[in-house]
Amino acid sequence: MSLSTTPADTPDRRPSPKRKHSDSTSYHNGEQTDPGAKLQFAYDEPSDNDDTFHTPASNALSPNANGDDNSSTSKRQKTSPTRPLTLNYTPHLTLHSHRRGIASVKISPNGHLIASASADGTIKLWSSTTGALQHTLEGHLAGVNTITWSPDSLTLASGSDDKTIRLWDVKSGKCLSTALASHHNYVYSLAFAPKGNMLVSGSYDEAVFLWDVRTARLMRSLPAHSDPVSGVDFVRDGTLIASCSSDGLIRIWDTGTGQCLKTLVHEDNAAVTSVKFSPNGRYVLAATLDSCVRLWDYVEGRVVKTYLGHKNVRYSANACFGTYAAEDATKRSEGQELGEERRDEPNGEPDSGAATPNDEGEGTEKKHPYAFITIGSEDGTIVLWDVSSKEMLQRLSGHSGAVLAVDVGMEDQTIVSGGLDGCVRVWRRGAVEMGDGDGVQESNGNADVAVKGEVEGVRNGNGEMPVLGAESTGGAVGGDEMEHAMAMVLEVR
Repeated sequence: MSLSTTPADTPDRRPSPKRKHSDSTSYHNGEQTDPGAKLQFAYDEPSDNDDTFHTPASNALSPNANGDDNSSTSKRQKTSPTRPLTLNYTPHLTLHSHRRGIASVKISPNGHLIASASADGTIKLWSSTTGALQHTLEGHLAGVNTITWSPDSLTLASGSDDKTIRLWDVKSGKCLSTALASHHNYVYSLAFAPKGNMLVSGSYDEAVFLWDVRTARLMRSLPAHSDPVSGVDFVRDGTLIASCSSDGLIRIWDTGTGQCLKTLVHEDNAAVTSVKFSPNGRYVLAATLDSCVRLWDYVEGRVVKTYLGHKNVRYSANACFGTYAAEDATKRSEGQELGEERRDEPNGEPDSGAATPNDEGEGTEKKHPYAFITIGSEDGTIVLWDVSSKEMLQRLSGHSGAVLAVDVGMEDQTIVSGGLDGCVRVWRRGAVEMGDGDGVQESNGNADVAVKGEVEGVRNGNGEMPVLGAESTGGAVGGDEMEHAMAMVLEVR
């Protein structure tokens, strides 16, 4: 599927005194873009391994007051079994060591480590299973705003208020090379390319830089926005880059040419704090400072879903995707647990979208994959929604300040979170129960195990963290794990 970028693709919006050159999508920083530029979905041809997220048609097809466009979904309507109405995340670990607020947390692609970045200028590496502190990475001269893992989980990149980007060897805890220092202001966001050969960065200097990781050299500079760049991300095949800014714009770039292919802006014109491509590359997820998370069809330039229920008006918070599975409970043996069915899966959780056959097909249990979205809230909670129905699945409580950073592990869908209280919290999911619609499940975060590092964490509740202190990065990851667990086709119904 392809689409020419023309002025008609941009919705009307209120003028902003801050926006210098954003009157139409055919102009970028005062220069006219190529009218013949084509924007194509990454992985336009579905693979044989792609599954479909099944969604109840009742909510997905109904009109709503959020401006969501569901006009084309009836053609894709499918019958699906009842999905779980709540998730069952419970607190697992609380990690204390940072002396100030946490701006970014990331789980390594292999699921072994958790990295946390703080305004105290350090990065901590923790065991994802025991919570033991593995390394403290020191070298930045100011607070660290952003971190991202390489696809092989061997390298961590970090961006700081000291205007530099550093690459770290995870095993040794040492800085790999001379700092990447071409930005003229704070570095707010980073993302690795799926192959690990490139790194994209966004900065308070309003630019997006593309780096060659092997040579540690700047490949391309994009004068991307008229305000600080708060988020960047690669699409799953690395051919496109998304960037967002407090100027209210989301831009899609061609990685090879550096050309701006599309500009997205909502009529409310709220500052955009993070941007994330969907696992199948067909949509972008954007968090904004009007307490909304929006799912965009970036080719058609329209919002397809809007998620409400959290508070986000002051700090930069990142949103990300996760998956969960429903099963046909009528075929289950009495008293059988999920962990007994699939012992080879991490934490005993079943593989999303996989079927568990028994003899002669008797009692076959089909797992139906669904997607959820999660983001931290300034009231100290973490909110999870079903992607397609927009129903709130769970609200997690435990932090004592604004939650700025969340991430979902690909191996077992573990959630990690961090915020102004200086603590990293790890949440594990139990067996998903088939709910009866009795309301959103709450978890108060009081049953977890506290793990102390070198220094007891101290809450920073005085706004010392920069407003754009967290981003949606989480470098796109290749490999069998990504294809099996996350790279399924996301049908928005």
